[in-house]
Amino acid sequence: MTNLAPKYNPNEVEEGRYQTWLDEDLFKPSGDKKAHPYSIVIPPPNVTGKLHLGHAWDTSIQDTLIRLKRMQGYYTHYLPGMDHAGIAMQAKVEAKLRKQGLDRHQMGREKFVKQVWDWKDEYANIIKSQWAKLGLSLDYSRERFTLDKGLSKAVRKVFVQLYNEGLIYRGQYIINWDPKLETALSDIEVIHQDDKGAFYHVKYPFADGSGFVEIATTRPETMFGDVAVAVAPGDERYKDIVGKELILPLVGRHIPIIEDQHVDPEFGTGLVKITPAHDPNDFLVGNRHDLKRINVMNANGTMNEECGKYAGMDRFDCREALVKDLEKEGYLIKVEPIVHSVGHSERSGVQVEPRLSTQWFVKMKPLAEKALENQKTAGKIDFVPERFSQTFEQWMENVHDWVISRQLWWGHRIPAWYNKETGEMYVGEEAPKDIENWRQDEDVLDTWFSSALWPFSTLGWPDENAADFKRYFPTNALVTGYDIIFFWVSRMIFQSLHFTKQKPFDHVVLHGLIRDEQGRKMSKSLGNGIDPMDVIDKYGADALRWFLLNGTAPGQDTRFSYTKMDSAWNFINKIWNASRFVIMNLPSDAKPAHMPDVAKFDLADKWIFDRLNHTVKEVNRLFDEFQFGEAGREMYNFIWNDFCDWYIEISKVALNGDDEDLKARKQENLIWILDQILRLMHPIMPFVTEKLWLSMPH
Repeated sequence: MTNLAPKYNPNEVEEGRYQTWLDEDLFKPSGDKKAHPYSIVIPPPNVTGKLHLGHAWDTSIQDTLIRLKRMQGYYTHYLPGMDHAGIAMQAKVEAKLRKQGLDRHQMGREKFVKQVWDWKDEYANIIKSQWAKLGLSLDYSRERFTLDKGLSKAVRKVFVQLYNEGLIYRGQYIINWDPKLETALSDIEVIHQDDKGAFYHVKYPFADGSGFVEIATTRPETMFGDVAVAVAPGDERYKDIVGKELILPLVGRHIPIIEDQHVDPEFGTGLVKITPAHDPNDFLVGNRHDLKRINVMNANGTMNEECGKYAGMDRFDCREALVKDLEKEGYLIKVEPIVHSVGHSERSGVQVEPRLSTQWFVKMKPLAEKALENQKTAGKIDFVPERFSQTFEQWMENVHDWVISRQLWWGHRIPAWYNKETGEMYVGEEAPKDIENWRQDEDVLDTWFSSALWPFSTLGWPDENAADFKRYFPTNALVTGYDIIFFWVSRMIFQSLHFTKQKPFDHVVLHGLIRDEQGRKMSKSLGNGIDPMDVIDKYGADALRWFLLNGTAPGQDTRFSYTKMDSAWNFINKIWNASRFVIMNLPSDAKPAHMPDVAKFDLADKWIFDRLNHTVKEVNRLFDEFQFGEAGREMYNFIWNDFCDWYIEISKVALNGDDEDLKARKQENLIWILDQILRLMHPIMPFVTEKLWLSMPH
């Protein structure tokens, strides 16, 4: 037995314990290899920075499940790894270089990518130290990275197979364009927010001099790309002008008036300018009417040579100058201030520009249909809470083709090559043999393309005979926030079903966001972010894990507060004091904990053992249902109320009395119940429970 300090000190309890676990290889799969496997692959954090409270929440739940299943005899597998983070990572490194007066274009691709790898190495080490501080029982011998050799092989195979199946194609489409990072964005990398803007009402004169029509636009700078004005088919107001030509103000080019179903006759004037190279709806109108596509903007958001004297101006400076000139020349009717929803780049924060561009796309409909069909079968994926299954299905039913190419240098280079002489394109897992005659596509793949393969590529796929793939796939549970159902969860599901013919995981366990005490989302701009490592320094990892698990209701947000952390520490201190009391009241020759003789129980003993058995049964049931908060309440009530405040107190009479047989029975009962409590709490509080358990007789 070990003497325990009078007060719980998390720093003393946790110091060095994680390294001991690593030294003893306790996190590798162990035990009976015939046992049922239980597998979780960690949602790979981006190597752009340190872990936040959301990561701590994710991983605390995952580690609790793994530790529980390990104790129950499962052959557990908890795989660590990190994501290269594509656009986010490149943005971070470019910002760092700008502060040093450097530019990636001056450095060249090879030197720039070396800089990114250096950043990755630095932050990967930080993240691993944070995992250690949280106590995550990860098998580091299986650690993966989304740009490692094995995952790169999987990415190339998937790209080439989808291309050969006609599910990846290259074409010109209107895409979301980030003018700051100069790259394409997928729909879900665009955040819409309310911005102040205006409707600019402009005269478009008839070419025959018979008057004008009034056009309202929020983006007058795109006028240089106008190729038509459209009205709704059958709109009685405009039936006499369909087919006539207008003069594009300040440009002088003639454009026709056409009919198209895209136009809503009830909105505005019922007349819409058509700019196929700068609006997704106009692009479709242009396709239907075989209209020219005129791109008026450079990749960096400045106006190009199509814009005459405005060429070289920033898009917003051009807007301001153009409106002044329209007013000066008598074309501006009025400016109507509005507040409207505008897309912004999730990574750089700038307004996204709809832009005509040649990109690579995944044809989503066949893949989405397969995922939707699977949800109607016995092999469906269980969403926790179940309502998020509807969220997933609604998104898959309305999904657009996925633009997967990014104009970046950091990431998986697209495995396509173009012949320098003939222009012929070759797509393959390996480069052409006569490589000097070919140039590889400059673009890289969207980060989510590789992370969509994470549950199976990390286990050795595409080698379907890989030992880990055969044993641990499909994995058992994915634990993540509900905010990335579209980004990541959905993509893992359709890629897994397509390539492995299996679902990637049995359960998707979704939690919400961690907010501050006022219910606000944590953000840099508000300055209300909490570093989980600071919380651990003050309260210990066990207290943070207890708060995160005990505050978890599936799919719900939770509020962080130091008051709650105080309560978590107090609860652990209560367990510490109870353990210290029990151990101090054992004889020096006390035997290890063992199940007492039920025949000798008095009424109080029967009651506490009934409560213990009920608690164990309920906690296991609630864990199986991923009801961590409810499981926490069961444990708390039993430990604090039933065991500490009632049974220990009533046992003091016997412990202080002269009846040695009764005292010995109470000691046996107390040490057994304490042993069970520590086992019950261990998955959530691994550090303190091990310290206390090792302090007992063994």
